[in-house]
Amino acid sequence: MRYDDPSSIARELIALRTEHRDLDQLIARLQRDPQADQFALARMKKRKLKLKDMIGYLENKLIPDLDA
Repeated sequence: MRYDDPSSIARELIALRTEHRDLDQLIARLQRDPQADQFALARMKKRKLKLKDMIGYLENKLIPDLDA
């Protein structure tokens, strides 16, 4: 992925947001299951946080730098 191409960043954002949403739904389902693997659940939560950070980073890349 090229971080200097806005269309490339936008496509990556769509993919990351989709993965984040899907992971959020999976985590919610697993939290309701008392027999769910807690280690797997913790890994999913970490992945979700990393996705959130990457989404924020890429959103900031789309904001043009303004010289003061």
